[in-house]
Amino acid sequence: MKKDQYDVQYEEQFQEHIDKVREALESENMEEFRTEFLEIHPYDQAVFFQQQDKERRAQIYTYLSPEEMSEMLINIDFDDVVEFFEEMDPRYAAMIFGEMPVDDAVDILNELDKEKVVSYLTIMDKESADDIKQLLHYEEKTAGSIMTTEYVVLFENQTVAETMSQLKKEAPDAETIYYLFVLDNDKRLVGVLSIRDLIIADNDMLIKEVMSTKVVAVSVAKDQEEVAQMFRDYDFLALPVVDFQDHLLGIITVDDILDVMEEEASEDYSKLAAMSNTDIKDDTAIRSARKRLPWLVILLFLGMLTATLIASFEETLDQVAVLAAFIPLIAGMAGNSGTQALAVSVRGMATGEFNDTGKWKLLGREALTGLINGVICGVILIFIIFIWQGSLYLGILVGLSIMGSLIVATLAGALIPMLMNRLNIDPAVASGPFITTINDLISTLIYFGMATAFMSYLI
Repeated sequence: MKKDQYDVQYEEQFQEHIDKVREALESENMEEFRTEFLEIHPYDQAVFFQQQDKERRAQIYTYLSPEEMSEMLINIDFDDVVEFFEEMDPRYAAMIFGEMPVDDAVDILNELDKEKVVSYLTIMDKESADDIKQLLHYEEKTAGSIMTTEYVVLFENQTVAETMSQLKKEAPDAETIYYLFVLDNDKRLVGVLSIRDLIIADNDMLIKEVMSTKVVAVSVAKDQEEVAQMFRDYDFLALPVVDFQDHLLGIITVDDILDVMEEEASEDYSKLAAMSNTDIKDDTAIRSARKRLPWLVILLFLGMLTATLIASFEETLDQVAVLAAFIPLIAGMAGNSGTQALAVSVRGMATGEFNDTGKWKLLGREALTGLINGVICGVILIFIIFIWQGSLYLGILVGLSIMGSLIVATLAGALIPMLMNRLNIDPAVASGPFITTINDLISTLIYFGMATAFMSYLI
């Protein structure tokens, strides 16, 4: 069967299954709803749940246990899931938090009002509340804030047979057992063990004879973006989190890092667009305007500088009015070239590709790129303007201006994020609109400066 035929058949079967779930919900047949609903993947459950109105969601709350709800809700964005907890009975919501993986529960609770968080922690069972409190005090966007405490702990002097017996008891409650982390008698992290190595080892061997001592760990205060880079570089599925004395505090799993990567990418995109973490879906018009306005005011004043600069060359424009026709072209080309260089520079620093030597190499490459692009675009414009306006000198002027503007704009797009990074400012805030406006100013100065200098040839 061809792949597209299989996909169509699968989609038809899935839709039929969803229709049965919807019919059971509408007919208030709890038994049939549970049978059909619990057969589908938790992600698909979450998609279906989000499509329901408040009345239907209230009905689902009565049909599913806290454990079943928790498995579904962790597949919804944390910002979106807050709404659902606010409409639940507080005791039911507290029980759901108690069933969730601790790190997911903490992420959601961080989105709630502090008073509600205290209320939920008071209601839920003490063991779950203590686990959650342990993570809540860590600073956001650090390794401590995204780690989980649900993992299996081994000690180096226990045997393989004892470990296998321990895993059978503790694995159901652990978030992952792909890697097992080993502690010494002082509860310091000393090794790591894979399930594969454990299975093939003799039962009477000690864990310290099987484990690897080459274990990579991160500090509890390490930035989550740096942790994500380590997962990418080392292809980890889990990473231990330690304090300054190497005591194991928790582990970070790859599913949490995927969420971090999405969050960081969204944040950097907002900054590149000159917006401050604007949540397009949930923000009101007033809140969105308040977040964007500071950047726009800054860009407004920079734009006024450009307008003032053009006004200062009024005499040049009066003598050769056709010069005004090429202002948008030169400014637009410079802005586009600068934005391209900005994207390369910010991405390179965000992914850790550029060290100190690499930054100079990047600047050299971007300068050469700007030169090549400037020469090619300049030569093309010389021919076009000569044919269009019949003036070789005007073509040369515009061509040279484009060449100079592209070189400077490309360098500015690569250099400004580096300077901001050196000043410990997030380079993503060197946003596209900011670079574009700066390059408008620079390209206009280059264009009219050259036009004034060669005015005798133009007239």
